[in-house]
Amino acid sequence: MRVHFIAIGGSAMHNLAIALHKKGFNVTGSDDVLFEPSASRLKKYDILPAQEGWYPEKITADLDAVILGMHARVDNPELLKAQELGIKIYSYPDYIYEQSKDKLRVVIGGSHGKTTITSMILHVLQHAGKKFDYLVGAQLEGFETMVGLSHDAPVMVIEGDEYLASPIDRRPKFHIYKANIGVISGIAWDHINVFPTFDNYVDQFKIFADTIEPNGKLIYCQTDEVLNNMVAGLNVDAEKLPYNLPEYTISNGITSIASNGKTYPLQVFGEHNLLNMQAARLVCEALDITTDDFYTYISSFKGAARRLEVVGQNDNSTVFKDFAHSPSKLTATIDAVRTQFPDRKLIACIELHTFSSLNKDFLNEYAGSMDKADEAIVFIDRKTFEQKKMEPYPAEAVKAAFANDNLLFFNTPAELLTHLQKLDINNANLLMMSSGNFGGIDLVMLKNNLL
Repeated sequence: MRVHFIAIGGSAMHNLAIALHKKGFNVTGSDDVLFEPSASRLKKYDILPAQEGWYPEKITADLDAVILGMHARVDNPELLKAQELGIKIYSYPDYIYEQSKDKLRVVIGGSHGKTTITSMILHVLQHAGKKFDYLVGAQLEGFETMVGLSHDAPVMVIEGDEYLASPIDRRPKFHIYKANIGVISGIAWDHINVFPTFDNYVDQFKIFADTIEPNGKLIYCQTDEVLNNMVAGLNVDAEKLPYNLPEYTISNGITSIASNGKTYPLQVFGEHNLLNMQAARLVCEALDITTDDFYTYISSFKGAARRLEVVGQNDNSTVFKDFAHSPSKLTATIDAVRTQFPDRKLIACIELHTFSSLNKDFLNEYAGSMDKADEAIVFIDRKTFEQKKMEPYPAEAVKAAFANDNLLFFNTPAELLTHLQKLDINNANLLMMSSGNFGGIDLVMLKNNLL
């Protein structure tokens, strides 16, 4: 099979390209800009484009498929050439479905926790010696790539994002996969630039539930009121399996699960992670893994990259980095660290840089989300407003939106770094949260200075 990727450098795109290459496909690609680690990883497999840019001459009639990334525009010259030649054009979720349509598909959806739930399932399946294919949104320990495809695995585990599939396919990705086992972890309004009202956003999860194959399973978080009410009103041909918090204890900074008279100490913590774990457990039990085996295997799970990831620690301080950027993720992550370390001061810093989080109409959704932090810091790089062609707003607007007069606001990386370097984190935790990179601040260097 000859497959060409338009916008091969994307996170999911380059991983899918590598997975198909390893499966024996003839893979080519293009992109107008290639960042690390995509460039080095593509080069390792000898599928890095020779030069950046779009080259319509790469699109020839002997291609079996073109896979179109979200980064490309509708007037992309390679896309136009493929359309002119009548070559089959897929979004990457389309092609994932194409590669998994004869397998049992587990699809994990929800506004938060998708990557962690998927990662937990993969960790347990790997330790159980099961064969499986996968698509996950983070680099995991023990997995070379974020996409794994094979000829013979009977199951594929897919992280099901609700964002749009491609510039010419405006369906949410998770509508395309047609799950046999579907998971919804929770619903909290996101992607305001695509789903302009909360009701419109909730509708995407109703559609996802409707796409579950007949006699499938819908696993959902019962503690999420919006989700619980939505599922109660669904008329779907799928078994509904709710989950809730398990029995657990916290002692000396270690969270342990209690099940069937046994205790299982964990390497992750926080009620959001315990809920994620219950979703993963129900999936794994549906794949013939016992509860006892699940908890035994999950005890060694260290978490997905940038999900309460420890940057550094000593006996009385820890620096964490986390992907949290939406209000629900921010609240859950701060609550987890506060509960796990009740006697330590908590300094929490959030970078806002997505379209939704920077939208002034959406900003009020953050009200109260940082109240459990002893020191709350919000960072918005001035350059982000410029890049997104958005009108910047002052510190007073941010403090009002977060409903926190004591909140500190910075809009340049230099000012933020100066403040962070002066922190006393003795008997304190520093929590750095962003889906970006804090304007290029080196968190490892910061950790070395603070600890």
